[in-house]
Amino acid sequence: MKKSIILFASILSLGGMTFINAQSKPAEYKIANKFQVPGEGGWDYIACDESSGKLYISHGIVMQVIDAKDGKMLGTVPGTKGIHGIALAKDLNKGYTSNGKDSSVTVFNLKTLAVLSKIDVTGQNPDAILYDPFTHYVFTFNGRSTNATVIDAKTDKVIETISLDGKPEFPVTDGKGKIYVNIEDKSTICQINAKTLIVEQTWPLAPGKEPSGLAIDVENGRLFSVCDNKLMMIMDAASGTVISSVPIGTHPDAAAFDPGTKRAYSSNGEGNITVVQEEKGGYIFNVIETVPTQKGARTMTIDTRNHHLYLPVAEDRKKPGSFVVLDVAPVK
Repeated sequence: MKKSIILFASILSLGGMTFINAQSKPAEYKIANKFQVPGEGGWDYIACDESSGKLYISHGIVMQVIDAKDGKMLGTVPGTKGIHGIALAKDLNKGYTSNGKDSSVTVFNLKTLAVLSKIDVTGQNPDAILYDPFTHYVFTFNGRSTNATVIDAKTDKVIETISLDGKPEFPVTDGKGKIYVNIEDKSTICQINAKTLIVEQTWPLAPGKEPSGLAIDVENGRLFSVCDNKLMMIMDAASGTVISSVPIGTHPDAAAFDPGTKRAYSSNGEGNITVVQEEKGGYIFNVIETVPTQKGARTMTIDTRNHHLYLPVAEDRKKPGSFVVLDVAPVK
């Protein structure tokens, strides 16, 4: 995901009556647990396997797996140099990590965590990684070479390289043949045909600038792109029309959507999560809460079964014992 040196300022007002009204209501989310994870070093993405209750965490040069209920360490996949993201091909019992420092992908067994193979990508610094169950393809989005590498997950062979018009950030799939990815330096979203592997559309996100995290409401066809100028842009996934925008916090780096509650989330590095309620079939959007987390907690994943959000963060990447995963849960 987006890497930058951040000087955290005081949390500013998100602006307007929407923020004020949201804060006057009883809190709907809170930090329910802090799971301590051993080791030191930086971190990036986190992924959730809802069926097994496992969290997969990028941490330094390894991927760690913990139990989402109690934080118990379940295992480690080593040798993932500069790990950014994790993609889960649950139907094939495989996982994939994007390793930025040696421009590779590590393939591992989801049950045993045994390394199955290592694949060289056709670009530099693979960052975001996505498994598309519709095609059984894995896509790595390569930040320093403005392209995407496509791997057939059934054979673990590279089958294509897709050129992109700028630096890719986070992707999502609609599960029906379309892949969407934020292009950070162009402030656009690209639509990729998952079958033909061709970029079919490129849509501007204005007034949103420098998008990072992306989430999708498949049912209503809405894309939620969190942007560096403190806006979440909501776009129609079929036409590329910007439907709405809402204010979020500073230094956002991940987005999530919960189809059960019809809520979108932005994890903001300043130390909070913006919660956005979708209404009227995907035409009305309002900020309903800003949930305090911890400075630096900028990436996030969601378990849509229990509606928990999980965010990795450390006080200091070089300080042993300071790395934790925050479990943000609905207030009962």
